[in-house]
Amino acid sequence: MTAIKHALQRDIFTPNDERLLSIVNVCKAGKKKKNCFLCATVTTERPVQVRVVKVKKSDKGDFYKRQMAWELRDLAEVDAKDASKENPEFDLHFEKVYRWVASSTTEKNSFISCIWKLNQRYLRKKVEFVNVSSQLLEESVPSGESQSVAGGDEDALDDYQELNAREEQDIEGMMEVCDYAISNAEAFAEKLSRELQVLDGANIQSIMASEKQVNILMQLLDEALSEVDTIEGKLSSYEEMLQSVKEQMDQISQSNRLIQISNTNNGKLLDEIQFLVNYMDLSKGHIRALQDGDLSSPKGIEACINASEALLQCMNVALRPGHDKLMAVKQQQHLFAELRDTFARRLTNHLNNVFVHQGHDQSSTLSQHTAELTLPKHSPLHRDLLRYAKLMEWLKNTQREKYEGLSRTYVDYMTRLYEREIKDFFEVAKIKMAGTTKEGKGNKFATLPRKESALKQDTESLHGSSGKLTGSTSSLNKLAVQGSNSRRSQSSSLLDMGNMSASDLDVADRTKFDKIFEQVLSELEPLCLAEQDFISKFFKLQQHPTLLQGEVEESDGGVISRQAIPGEHRHSVTSNEKDMVRLMMNKIFHSIETELNSLIALGDKIDSFHSLYMLVKMSHHVWTAQNVDPASYLSTTLGNVLVTVKRNFDKCISGQMRQMEEVKISKKSKVGILPFVTGFEEFAELAETIFRNAERRGDLDKAYVKLIKAVFVNVEKVAIESQKTPRDVVMMENFHHIFSTLSHLKISCLETERREAKHKYTDHLQSYVINSLGQPLEKLNHFFEGVEARVAQGVREEEVSYQLAFNKQELRKVIKEYPGKEVKKGLDNLYKKVDKHLCEEESLLQVVWHSMQDEFIRQYKHFEGLIGRCYPGSGITMEFTIGDMLEYFSSIAQSH
Repeated sequence: MTAIKHALQRDIFTPNDERLLSIVNVCKAGKKKKNCFLCATVTTERPVQVRVVKVKKSDKGDFYKRQMAWELRDLAEVDAKDASKENPEFDLHFEKVYRWVASSTTEKNSFISCIWKLNQRYLRKKVEFVNVSSQLLEESVPSGESQSVAGGDEDALDDYQELNAREEQDIEGMMEVCDYAISNAEAFAEKLSRELQVLDGANIQSIMASEKQVNILMQLLDEALSEVDTIEGKLSSYEEMLQSVKEQMDQISQSNRLIQISNTNNGKLLDEIQFLVNYMDLSKGHIRALQDGDLSSPKGIEACINASEALLQCMNVALRPGHDKLMAVKQQQHLFAELRDTFARRLTNHLNNVFVHQGHDQSSTLSQHTAELTLPKHSPLHRDLLRYAKLMEWLKNTQREKYEGLSRTYVDYMTRLYEREIKDFFEVAKIKMAGTTKEGKGNKFATLPRKESALKQDTESLHGSSGKLTGSTSSLNKLAVQGSNSRRSQSSSLLDMGNMSASDLDVADRTKFDKIFEQVLSELEPLCLAEQDFISKFFKLQQHPTLLQGEVEESDGGVISRQAIPGEHRHSVTSNEKDMVRLMMNKIFHSIETELNSLIALGDKIDSFHSLYMLVKMSHHVWTAQNVDPASYLSTTLGNVLVTVKRNFDKCISGQMRQMEEVKISKKSKVGILPFVTGFEEFAELAETIFRNAERRGDLDKAYVKLIKAVFVNVEKVAIESQKTPRDVVMMENFHHIFSTLSHLKISCLETERREAKHKYTDHLQSYVINSLGQPLEKLNHFFEGVEARVAQGVREEEVSYQLAFNKQELRKVIKEYPGKEVKKGLDNLYKKVDKHLCEEESLLQVVWHSMQDEFIRQYKHFEGLIGRCYPGSGITMEFTIGDMLEYFSSIAQSH
């Protein structure tokens, strides 16, 4: 191995200025044995670079070559596989792991030890050595091998230490004194040896001379030890004295601690007494107010409010543990309970009396409202009662049963009061509503008897559960029924049959009904809102959920009951105060919805058109109420009534459509404009006026579509069934009227129907003109039909005159049969016939006559054209000219 090292150093590393420090013969693990050498080298130039070089023998075997090199700073880990057993395998972790098997364990250990030393000396980043014996990392490379390679340089890795600056100066000084230090090193070494011996002797003599001083020092140490013993004795006596003082101080400290505890307890006791006195002491003034305070005067009410709040604070004070066992606390609690019960009874009795007293005063003012369509205002009653609102809140928090009893009493009283007021109010409204028909007619029914049995049944069936009306209302209801029957007999119009004739029932009459219905809703709205606001304020029913004693809130906002706690009372009430307000309002105003439905039924019975007014007004008030409070009683009630109004509106539309289907046309008279066509026009004109800017415009548009489709279908049905008037005339006149109506009203949702009506009108006008005019020059028409047939068979036009049946002589014979006088006579008869077919109100006679004139001229020009093409140069012409024809049509139209 030594020879190999010298060869490698000479041939490979010396030319590269490198020194070989260690070598190991290896082969790759797990492969065929191809030996190579791993060499640890350093460069001779600074900065020193340390490498691991792989050297392989050439294939010829006569020299070595450098195959691969790694920088030692790239080595991350050296794994010796086993630190306790001899194992030739080891791994070197560079950018990848290289696994090697050494030829001997000694070579492996020597190589790893050299790597460790190079790492310790030259690298800042330390390589990690795994499974390597700690002794191996401390040993040096064997001296024999090291010195043979590099002349002792390897030992320098372990033994060499650099001189410091002082040592360098001393060596330089000695070498300057001895000139031969460099030239004769042996002489210099002997001189240094002699001087060293001299110095050793001097040191020994110096030590022997200092023995006396050592003895003196030992004597001083003995004296010091005796002084220490003396001090320790004094300290022991002091400690005994301090021990007695400690016992006395402990006794004093224990006494002070007991005094401090006593003071603390006295302070806490004083705090408890002050707490009870401050929070459980009720002044005499408050006690007098609760027992005898005046609940009728403002000052007395204020004093009672202050006293009740103070009492509630005393009763609700959070007592600390043990307070409830004190006799004084029990006495105070008993006193508070008696004061609470006493004041609750006084307050309940007084408020009951206030309800009754205010009720009598309110009833006395009802007579002044009976003749007017107004509801009494309850603001004075609300103003007087709101003074007790805080007391009601106190009663709610302390005596729930009495609070609920007062609530029921108020609801019962107000129910009776409002029921009378609302009933009288609606009686006046019904009288005025029925009076619209009576006043509109200059009515002959003004002196009808006040009570009739048949009339009573009519009224009860109309008003349902709202109760029997007075005699005057009953007679007015009969008046409405009779008035509607009289309208049915006056006209065959479809709208008359539905009580909706605009010509019979004056527009001003309907406007008055609209004002009455609006007045009714305008009076009810503030009444309900004011009462609901008062209930919320007076009974302290703010719009939020509340929990009562004995109840626990669920996660969804509901309430479930739990077992009653001793001393508590459970109350069966709604968990939501908002629901309580709604329940109270439903009881107080239970008659409003019934009376409104009754009023709506009466209005609808008087005139079905009223459902349009009611739908618009009711929708607006529902929308207004929902904007104020979507969940209020007024919003809910008006919403329910709106359903009835919408149902009446739909029933009105369905009734019109049904009556369209049932209309009968007289066989003896001409049809003219059908009654449901004019009826639709009247309905649309009124509806457009009523629904202008209304919230429920969509309902009207849907009704329009249904009605116009029914009108179209039934116009065609009547036209088919008509015997006196031609079908084309019925279709032409009625669809012309529909087109004019829709063009005038400009209803956007019926634009398609408007165009369809125009199309039907023009089609049937043309059809009627052609069918009515027919062939006024019948023989001449037959003659030219034969001419056209010959031409169609292939005869040339200029050769038709050679046909025996169609020669010039035959043409002249036919033309002579139609002189101008006969033509005018035929046209005059045609005008009379058209005049009998057409109705006067639509004024289409001149339109039809002008269309017939155009058709006649078209036929005349057609004949002239055939004569010119088939009989050229014959000089044959008609007995009359186009100018004569125009004069005939004009004179006939003017003469009639």
